[in-house]
Amino acid sequence: MASQVRRSLVHAMKQIKSGFIRSYSTDLQPQLSPKLVKIMEQRLSLIEQRNACLHSIINQPDSSAEDYARANKELRRISSSMDLINQLRATHKEIDGLRSLVAESSHDRDMLDMATHELDQAINHERTLHSLLLKTLLPKDDADERDCILEVRAGTGGEEASLFAMDIFKMYERFSHNKGWTFQVLDITESDLKGYKEASAAISGVDVYGKLKFESGVHRVQRVPVTEKSGRIHTSAVSVAILPQADQVDVHLRNEDLKIDTYRSGGSGGQHANTTNSAVRITHIPTGMTIAIQDERSQHMNKAKALKLLCAKLYEMERSRLQNNRSKLRLEQIGSGDRSERIRTYNFPQGNGCHRLFQFFPVKPDN
Repeated sequence: MASQVRRSLVHAMKQIKSGFIRSYSTDLQPQLSPKLVKIMEQRLSLIEQRNACLHSIINQPDSSAEDYARANKELRRISSSMDLINQLRATHKEIDGLRSLVAESSHDRDMLDMATHELDQAINHERTLHSLLLKTLLPKDDADERDCILEVRAGTGGEEASLFAMDIFKMYERFSHNKGWTFQVLDITESDLKGYKEASAAISGVDVYGKLKFESGVHRVQRVPVTEKSGRIHTSAVSVAILPQADQVDVHLRNEDLKIDTYRSGGSGGQHANTTNSAVRITHIPTGMTIAIQDERSQHMNKAKALKLLCAKLYEMERSRLQNNRSKLRLEQIGSGDRSERIRTYNFPQGNGCHRLFQFFPVKPDN
C-alpha cells in the first residue's frame, strides 16, 4: 500500500513538473481571450485614428507652434505602440495568406507541411505582439518617457557624506554613459576635500525618468572614510532626487514672474570666472523658488541651465499638488475603514438591508 502511494506521488510530481515547464516555455506565447482581443482591437483602432489626426495637424501649414509641439509630443508618446500595431497588421495579412495556401495545398504534402509550419510561427508571433501591445495599453505615468533632473545632496556624515555624494553622482554619470544617455552637469558645489555638497545634472535619453524615478530617496553608506585615522567604520548618507524635465508646453514662464540677477561666480575657475558677471540667479516670484547656476563661463548658458532646472521643479510641484489632491479626495471618500465613519448600516438580524440595491439583489446572511 505504501509503495503504491509512493508511486502515485512520484507520478503526480512528474505531471506537475512537466505542466510547470510547459506553462513557462518560451516557445509558445500565452493566448489572450477573444473578448480581451476584441477590446484591445478597439483601442488599437482609436490609436490609429489618433495617429492619423496628429499627422494631419503637423502637416497643416497654418498650425500654431503650440499645436505643433503638442501633436509632436503625443506622436512620440504613441510611436512605440504604432510600431507594434503596424507589425500586427502585417502579421494578420501573412496569416490570411498562409491559411489560403494551406487550403489550396491539400494535395501537396510538402507544401502543406511548410505552410502549416510557417502558419504556426506567424500565429505565435501574433500572440507575442498581442502581449506586447497589452503592456503598452496599461496605465502608466505620463512622465516616464521624459528626461530628468538629477540632484544629489550630502546629508549626515560631514566630509565623508560629501565624498560619498561625489561617488554617487559619478556613479549615475557612468550609468548614463553606459545606457547611451546624455549627461549634462548643471551645477556642483564642492566641499573642502573636493567632495560634493550639492550636485545636479540633466539626463536625456529614452524613458530616462521612468527608469530612474525609483532612485529618489536617502542612500546610506557604511565604510572607513579617508578622513578616518583609527580605521573605524562611519555611517553617512546622501539624498537623491529625480525630477522629470518639463517641456515649454507644460510650464509657461512669464517674464514678469521672474527676477534674474547676475553676479561674479566664486571658487576656482581662473581669471575669467571671477571677473565677469557669468553667474545667474533666477527667482520665481509667485513661489519664491530660487535657482543659482555658476557652472559655465557663459552667462547665457548658466541662464539656460537655471531655467531648465526651474521648469523641472515647478512641474514636479504641480504634479505633487495634483497627486496630493487625489490622495486627499480618496481619503475623504474611503476614510480609515473604522465603524464610526460609516455611511450606511446593514442590519441583517433585523432584516434591514437599507440600500436600494437590496430590492433587486438581496443578500442573505450565512447561517
